[in-house]
Amino acid sequence: MAIRYTQWLDPDAETLHRSAEAALEAWFFERFADYPHIRLFGADPYDYDAPFNRLYDVLIARAAEYIEREQAYVATPEQLSRAFYRAVARSTKFVRDNPDGDPPRNDS
Repeated sequence: MAIRYTQWLDPDAETLHRSAEAALEAWFFERFADYPHIRLFGADPYDYDAPFNRLYDVLIARAAEYIEREQAYVATPEQLSRAFYRAVARSTKFVRDNPDGDPPRNDS
């Protein structure tokens, strides 16, 4: 298996890598507009069928194809994930049920 990741092949091209990550983050942010609000908590975080987890898998795959096609850049999985979560942090499309993310407790 050959190494394809641009960051690994040319680690000193920091400007290129930052530019690609910024493009990925912007791409993710734009894609979130295509979806209704998504709850971050309430479902099992390890449930592959939870909406957030399905969205992550689909968009990561599409983003990898986009950046390779548009910029001839092969992003690492870590770059894709970092850009995704930066976009999530900026987006208003993701709703948290509770401020601390924990389900409500019934301590009666």
